[in-house]
Amino acid sequence: MTFAEFFAGIGLVRLGLERSGWKCLFANDIDPAKFQMYKAQFPDAAKHFVLDDIRNVDARSIPYVDLATASFPCTDLSLAGSRAGLKGEQSSALWPFLELLRNLHVARPKLVMLENVTGFLTSHGGRDFKSALLGLNRLGYAVDAFVLDAVHFVPQSRQRLFVIGKYRRRDGLKERPCRTLKFFESTLRPPALAEFIWANADVRWDLRALPEPPAISHHLSDVLETLPEEAPEWWSPARTEYLLNQMSDRHRAAAAKMICGKQISYGTVFRRVRNGKSMAELRTDGIAGCLRTPKGGSGRQILFVAGNGQCRARLLTPRECARLMGADDFPITVPLNQALFGFGDAVCTHAIDWIARNYLNPTLREVSTAEQTLNYG
Repeated sequence: MTFAEFFAGIGLVRLGLERSGWKCLFANDIDPAKFQMYKAQFPDAAKHFVLDDIRNVDARSIPYVDLATASFPCTDLSLAGSRAGLKGEQSSALWPFLELLRNLHVARPKLVMLENVTGFLTSHGGRDFKSALLGLNRLGYAVDAFVLDAVHFVPQSRQRLFVIGKYRRRDGLKERPCRTLKFFESTLRPPALAEFIWANADVRWDLRALPEPPAISHHLSDVLETLPEEAPEWWSPARTEYLLNQMSDRHRAAAAKMICGKQISYGTVFRRVRNGKSMAELRTDGIAGCLRTPKGGSGRQILFVAGNGQCRARLLTPRECARLMGADDFPITVPLNQALFGFGDAVCTHAIDWIARNYLNPTLREVSTAEQTLNYG
C-alpha cells in the first residue's frame, strides 16, 4: 500500500499511515520550516520530498501510488480566517491538487483523502464543499465524507472533516438509498453533514458504514511533562495574576474553584478577543483545546495548574503538543514557536491510523478487486 502526501507539513499523516502498513513514495509542501521538522523525523526525506509550491509540481514526477492525501490549507475556511473559502489565497491550493490528479490520467491513485476543518462543510453555504466533491467526481472518484474528532484518541478537542474519493468505473450512489435523513446520521456523520449528503443527490456518493470511534478515555494530565517549580517555563506570579484578571467572572470563578481544590487539577487557556478586548478563556474538563498555529501569539495554548490554594501557568511545551497529536517521540530540534506552528497545523496521527485501519485498507482491497473483475471478467 503506497501513498503520496500533499501539503505534507511535518509528516503526521505519514506517521499515522505507516502504522497501518502504508509506505510513502512522494511528499510535497511549500514551507521550509515544516520541512525542517519533517526531515528530522524522516531521514529519507531527501529521496521523495519536493519542497515547492504545489502549482510547480510536475505530475510526471509523481510515482504511481494507491493513495493521495491532501491536508490543504484551512486558513480561508476557518473561523479564524477571512472565510474567503476556496477562492482564498491559501485554501484555493486545493484546485492545483485536483489538477495534478487530472494530469496523472490513467495513473491516478485508487484512493484520495482530503482533510480540513469542519468549516469546509459550511463555507459559502456549502457551495465550496460541493464544488470540491464534484471536482473529484469529474476525475472519476465517487466520494464519501465524515467528521472525526482527535479527542477519541488523545486529550485534545480537534474535529476534522475527511473526504475519501474512490476511483471507480461505476456510478456509486446516484439516488438516495433510503427515504429518511436519519439513514445518513451517525457519530461520524453528524446532522449537518447528513443533511448535506441528503440534499445533494447529484453528487456521486459511495458511503461506507463505519464503526464507532473509541470511547473518550484520556486526560490532559496524561500528556504533561513534569517540570520543576524553578523551571523557566513557569510564569511569574505577576504574569499569572494578569492572566486571571483577563478572565470573565464565569471563568474566574472556575479558576477559583480549581485553586481551592484539595487536589491539583489542570486546565487550558486560550486568549480570545471579545468585544474588542483580549480575554482569557479557561477549559477545565481535562481536554485541551484545539492546537492552533501561534500567529500573533494568541494561538499559543496556556496550561493552568491549581490546587491547595495556589496556581501556576505556562505555555504548553512542544513535547506536550507532540503528545496531543499522537507523535510522542517526534524529534524536536527547532525553536518553540516553530515547533508550535508545526504541530498546530498538523493532523492527529491516531486519527489517521484509525481511518486507515477502518476505511482505507479495506476500501483499497475492495476497489482493487472490483477493478480486476472489470478488467478480466
